[in-house]
Amino acid sequence: MTPIGDDQLVLYAIPAFLALVGLEALWLKRRGRVYDGRDAWASLAMGVGNVLIAVVAKLGWFALFLWLYQFRLFELDLRLAWVWVVGIVLQDFCFYWYHRFSHRVRLFWGAHVNHHSSQAFNFTTALRQSWTTPLYSSAFFLPLPLLGFHPVAVYTLQSISLIYQFFLHTETVNRLGPLEWVFNTPSHHRVHHGSNPEYIDRNYGGILVIWDRLFGSFEPERAKVDYGLTHNVSSYNPFVIAFHYFAQLAREIRAEPTLRNARRVLFGPPEWSPVPPSTPAATAADAGPPLADVREPVRGPAT
Repeated sequence: MTPIGDDQLVLYAIPAFLALVGLEALWLKRRGRVYDGRDAWASLAMGVGNVLIAVVAKLGWFALFLWLYQFRLFELDLRLAWVWVVGIVLQDFCFYWYHRFSHRVRLFWGAHVNHHSSQAFNFTTALRQSWTTPLYSSAFFLPLPLLGFHPVAVYTLQSISLIYQFFLHTETVNRLGPLEWVFNTPSHHRVHHGSNPEYIDRNYGGILVIWDRLFGSFEPERAKVDYGLTHNVSSYNPFVIAFHYFAQLAREIRAEPTLRNARRVLFGPPEWSPVPPSTPAATAADAGPPLADVREPVRGPAT
């Protein structure tokens, strides 16, 4: 078995992805709206880059997964349906914490922020994937081989989640009734992509929304969603989208006189700023352009 065998699932899904993009474009056109071509192509470029980098990154992570699999606690029969159901739930639990971590630590928000950088919300937005999250995301799934899931099974579970989440990036689907209590839905994911203060850092789940309900990060869709970042990136260049936040972090670190603040630049929450609120705007500007997403503190237990 190979570490990229699971990617066949995504490859098989590509015709469906493209068909849905076309259908959604027609749906929007009938309502007097159109895709922003520049935005869509930027998202596509990000997606292609993500796939190429992920293939290389998986080789190293696969070796670590395979080594850990030697010490597995359980012998699982992957021919049994219930094993896959349990695997999907466990994978989604790991995904929740990976996703929450990527929102709440500045360095890793720098990797994930590009997925939120589009001010559109449609199926092409799902393709706007990070070029740097593949370098660390697999660390959150290390418990799965220890629990008895073969590394190829782990990657297959991740592909199932990725395919499911593609269908969440649309405004064509309204509420889904009782399913909203258990599953992540387009309505819940629209909230996740919102820059409204009440929507920031909400609804981290991949397939399931139960983790958000359990850990205090759930928010239903009420107000109209303003998509994108609180300070948006005014570029469709995929390299700018991928690395703009890292460039800003580097400028902030160079400007920091103390190691303590330099560490907070990297590992503090995204709403933390090295510039005191009382600092005049002219002085703040000396550190370079503002971050693309300087956010208000989240509420309650979501920090």
